[in-house]
Amino acid sequence: MVAGLVLLSAVVFALEMTAVTPLSASTSSQHIENQQEATARGVLASAAETGALERAVLSWNETSEDFYHTGQVGYFTTGAPPNRFGAMLERSFDRKGIAYNVYLRYQGTDWQTHTQRYVYQGEPSDHAVRATWSLSLVVDDEIRDENGDPTGTAVSDEDTYFAPHPSGSSVYNVINVEVVVWRI
Repeated sequence: MVAGLVLLSAVVFALEMTAVTPLSASTSSQHIENQQEATARGVLASAAETGALERAVLSWNETSEDFYHTGQVGYFTTGAPPNRFGAMLERSFDRKGIAYNVYLRYQGTDWQTHTQRYVYQGEPSDHAVRATWSLSLVVDDEIRDENGDPTGTAVSDEDTYFAPHPSGSSVYNVINVEVVVWRI
């Protein structure tokens, strides 16, 4: 009987010492992370299907050698990009208090993977989730102006574009668009 009481006291003491915080892993937080990942995948798939993703990635300002409307840093930091892809991100994440970063990963002429920031809203939390979409650009895809309209310049003819053409094939480069999302 005394042994049972000691065991019960030890269990109660251990339970009292365990702190549960809003950031503790639980089935509820795992469910939210799964929803955020599914939403990010959906945004990427929808943006790719409508052509919004390609237009966003090709909206390149050859004069300033960065994306249009990014300012001094060369990527978006305050809010979504002012294009259709950005509107999809805003509708899916900004309005719900979810932060996100968008990275563009590509192969350099050194055959190594390089990263270009597209949207950067800060350092992700430990509970961040990721979704990726591969976008193949071909040599005759046209650079887009600040309104998303074709400029008449093929990506292969634009010397300042962030991603190079590492091979002689008709595929210019494959851009892996990664969206990282987390609760604020």
